[in-house]
Amino acid sequence: MAMGLFRVCLVVVTAIINHPLLFPRENATVPENEEEIIRKMQEHQEKLQLEQLRLEEEVARLAAEETLEQVAEEGQVQNETLMAWDLWSTLCMILFLVIEVWRQDHQDGPSPECLGGDEDELPGLGATPLRGLTLPNKTTLGHFYEHCIRGATADAARTREFVEGFVDDLLEALRSLCNRDTDMEVEDFIGVDSMYENWQVDRPLLCNLFVPFTPPEPYRFHPELWCSSRPVPLDRQGYSQIKVVRADGDALGCICGKTKLGEDMLCLLHGKNNVLRPGSEMEDLLCAGDSPYLDTMQVMRWFQTALTRAWHRIAHKYEFDLAFGQLDTPGSLKIKFRSGKFMPFNLIPVIQCDDSDLYFVSHLPREPSMGTPASSTDWLLSFAVYERHFLRTTSKALPEGACHLSCLQIASFLLSKQSRLTSPSGLSNYHLKTALLHLLLSRRATDWKGSQLDTRLHELLCFLERSLLEKKLHHFFIGNRKVPEAMGLPEAVRRAEPLNLFRPFVLQRTLYRKTVDSFYEMLKNAPALISEYSLHVPSDHASLPQKAVIL
Repeated sequence: MAMGLFRVCLVVVTAIINHPLLFPRENATVPENEEEIIRKMQEHQEKLQLEQLRLEEEVARLAAEETLEQVAEEGQVQNETLMAWDLWSTLCMILFLVIEVWRQDHQDGPSPECLGGDEDELPGLGATPLRGLTLPNKTTLGHFYEHCIRGATADAARTREFVEGFVDDLLEALRSLCNRDTDMEVEDFIGVDSMYENWQVDRPLLCNLFVPFTPPEPYRFHPELWCSSRPVPLDRQGYSQIKVVRADGDALGCICGKTKLGEDMLCLLHGKNNVLRPGSEMEDLLCAGDSPYLDTMQVMRWFQTALTRAWHRIAHKYEFDLAFGQLDTPGSLKIKFRSGKFMPFNLIPVIQCDDSDLYFVSHLPREPSMGTPASSTDWLLSFAVYERHFLRTTSKALPEGACHLSCLQIASFLLSKQSRLTSPSGLSNYHLKTALLHLLLSRRATDWKGSQLDTRLHELLCFLERSLLEKKLHHFFIGNRKVPEAMGLPEAVRRAEPLNLFRPFVLQRTLYRKTVDSFYEMLKNAPALISEYSLHVPSDHASLPQKAVIL
């Protein structure tokens, strides 16, 4: 482009220099014909203008070509830059995926140190495990366990024996009051949770008993798992709905239309205000209004009414009273002795999931909060029986006197005392047990010797800390392919997406902050609590009265 401008300037300068009006010849005489001279001058000027226009066009063409070349060069450079960037982005994405796959494969493994958290939410937290806080040494932990916790195990065995004997009698009375043709069929109870896994430390001791029930013929319950049907919102994962259908696939009228019921008998298919419409399909069997799905609130009312009737039938045989503990929890009962002491226990109505050991529960305080049920037709899927079976099976492969349950008991003790000091947080005993199950699956059996109690306790708390900082603690059974197939989990549950028990922390920042603060406060108070309780064993334990017997 600079060369073209130089050529234009040269032509213009030459034309100016050669113009006759600027440099007239000396001693020249004026031609006689002035018009002829003017005409020639005009022609010469026109030729110069045409030449100038031609040169301008040439300059414009050269400038355009040079611009195109420059644009092409820039485009080529940009394309090369984009290609290089795309290649780099692809490589980064591949590297990220490889790291993520590796992390998923090893996330349940033992962590020598906890990872740092989100600096925006937890300023000042580094990668130092447990914030550098120290736990009591091996000797102190052993002394504390022997003097403060081991005694609770002996009390638990006596408590279980007493509660089971009473519940057997109560359920037998309930069955005697039921009509086999129209009422629910109540099966034998199943002991679950810490009392039946031998790590209960909270006082008073609490038995949780599942009571499965089934509908009268020809109906059956058809569970619809959230992981085997259409996608459901994240806050409803872990919950399922239970549809009431006919066993033969027929949708005929209710059985109460074929059987004459007594005045005091209430058909469970139809409430008092529900009138069977001629020719209609099956009405609600403890279902929500205008819905074939089982309703947790109706089941709660039915179960509490049935237990009340059963107790009134056998109350004269006992030297204590029976009352409901929590009205919003079906089957939350409390035995009141004449001495003023009491013994709580939970009878929880549950529905078996097909032929597996999975059970649907309407409400269970000891289970994790996987989200808020969208409606009363949402039932929580409980793995309590599988958890008990896994702990029993694993314990057989561990060395004699293994410390896995001791770790869980000490952690549960610390959490319980901290909850009383600063009110409960988002951390529960179920989270502690889930962390232990993950470690049991990833650790060798020889790592759980009794002499390694302090190391394993530190690792358990460190695993929990990392999970809190990452806001991610996966459910042990749901979507965990590492669980042995011998456990007999349904395939739909094994192949489901992993369920994050800490998801509420992602949505509730206040709860998360309170939980993290409470966790570190618990670790800070641990040495003082353990030392104090090692010297002074609490004397307010509710023991089993010797005269509380069946008459």
